[in-house]
Amino acid sequence: MRVTVDIAGEDTHELEVDEDATYADLLAPVDLSPHEVSVLVDGEHVPTDQPVAADRVRVVRLIKGG
Repeated sequence: MRVTVDIAGEDTHELEVDEDATYADLLAPVDLSPHEVSVLVDGEHVPTDQPVAADRVRVVRLIKGG
């Protein structure tokens, strides 16, 4: 399955993943952790442990500070 991963404000990546891949599996190849981002499909947050059900996702980095 081919998935387009658009990292907000950064790059877009085309990934080939297994049919049973989760949204978290899309993050490792682009050097991101599920703890530092939110994954969106059609503008809606999706849990990273869910199976990929879209061919395009948007990844938004979470802001942290002190």
